[in-house]
Amino acid sequence: MGLSHVDEKGNARMVDVSGKIHTERVAVASGRVRMKEETIEMIHNGTMPKGDVLATARIAGIMGAKQTYKLIPMCHNMPIDGIKVDIEVDREKCAVNIKATAVCVWKTGIEMEALTAVSVAALTLYDMCKAVDKSMVIEDVKLLKKTGGKSGEYNRVEEI
Repeated sequence: MGLSHVDEKGNARMVDVSGKIHTERVAVASGRVRMKEETIEMIHNGTMPKGDVLATARIAGIMGAKQTYKLIPMCHNMPIDGIKVDIEVDREKCAVNIKATAVCVWKTGIEMEALTAVSVAALTLYDMCKAVDKSMVIEDVKLLKKTGGKSGEYNRVEEI
């Protein structure tokens, strides 16, 4: 099987999806930001100097998903039917967990949009909290599930 993003001469190209049919596609991705206990408490209590960290990160994740094709060179500009970004504070593990679900009816997958939503939400959390905690770690960004298209369904079954 040849590489889909290079032509016969090895030059980068965007895959032509014009001949593919529209199918419903769903992708779910997740990630987390680990931080100091004091930082988690400030987020939980709503006392972070830059404001509502969780609401801002959620909106940033949605906006990031919508801009994926501008950030990732070979991604298609696609009609996104829905993006949901769930953010949960885990005080016990001193982490903020992020999960994004992206949905479309299109000719190509929406995995990159879900992954971008998680990544941009995590970067926004970092940005909003860095004044009080520069030691934060963005980690474990991964695809959990995808459905639709020729390659079928994918469900992560193991932690890597």
